[in-house]
Amino acid sequence: MPIFSRGQGQGGSAIKMRLLIAAVIAAGALISYATKCEKDPHTGEWRAVAMNPEQEIALGLQAAPQMASEMGGAIDPRSSPEAGRVSAMGQKLVDAYKARETAYAGNFHFHLLADRENINAFALPGGQIFITRALYDKLQNDAQLAGVLGHEIGHVLYRHASEHMAKGQLGQGLVGAVAVGAGDQSAAGIANAVNQIIQLKYGRKDESQSDTWGLENMVAAGYEPKEMIQVMEVLKAASGRQSGPSLFATHPNPDQRIVEIKQYIAARWPNGAPNTGPGESLNSGNESRTRPVR
Repeated sequence: MPIFSRGQGQGGSAIKMRLLIAAVIAAGALISYATKCEKDPHTGEWRAVAMNPEQEIALGLQAAPQMASEMGGAIDPRSSPEAGRVSAMGQKLVDAYKARETAYAGNFHFHLLADRENINAFALPGGQIFITRALYDKLQNDAQLAGVLGHEIGHVLYRHASEHMAKGQLGQGLVGAVAVGAGDQSAAGIANAVNQIIQLKYGRKDESQSDTWGLENMVAAGYEPKEMIQVMEVLKAASGRQSGPSLFATHPNPDQRIVEIKQYIAARWPNGAPNTGPGESLNSGNESRTRPVR
């Protein structure tokens, strides 16, 4: 007698087989995800990461030139006071706070990109940090520059990129499981959408963590944390109608972040952050733009 009889029995067995395969794929994805979990030294939380710090540093160094070239190229700090200021400020922030105690301490590099159109800043794994000239020119003082760079340092130290890579591998496994179990492409599309929503949820948490890190780093370096609110106002003005509904925005809505930043500052420094100030002015045409970071 054949293993699969014809007709309805064969279809039922095939469905069971697909479900079994789907269960195996999903279990494998979850096991792989769990084996990558490490305890975050900053929060005490367990998180899955795809790389160790050495691999993150190597990846960041490898990817940095291409990333820079896509946004006008990196400006040489030896010939640009502004690029030199970005580099000096970044190093000051690393030296002033907990970043100096991590595996990334000697591997941070801060780049000013020539792009004057796109207001942006971002970090690659391992310590390669970028700010576009478009955003730099919107900042008014050292404290605001410190807020931007401190936020990006937070992304590196919380290992957000590595965490997202690990979750991406989990998502791909679960998407494959759903597609096999359902036997059609629509299920894969739905699962992929769910995976993207999961990523977005963690992205919001990532931004909040990095905002908090940036504030603490600012104060440790002697800069007024309230200047971070002005940075958010710049981002809010730049986002315009492109921010979309806050639930599905790529980054948290600037208004939401402003509220959270104000709440954190009020709770953390109810009498004001001691020994802090705005630093030197970065206003265009002001000679203080070329003064050393203090």
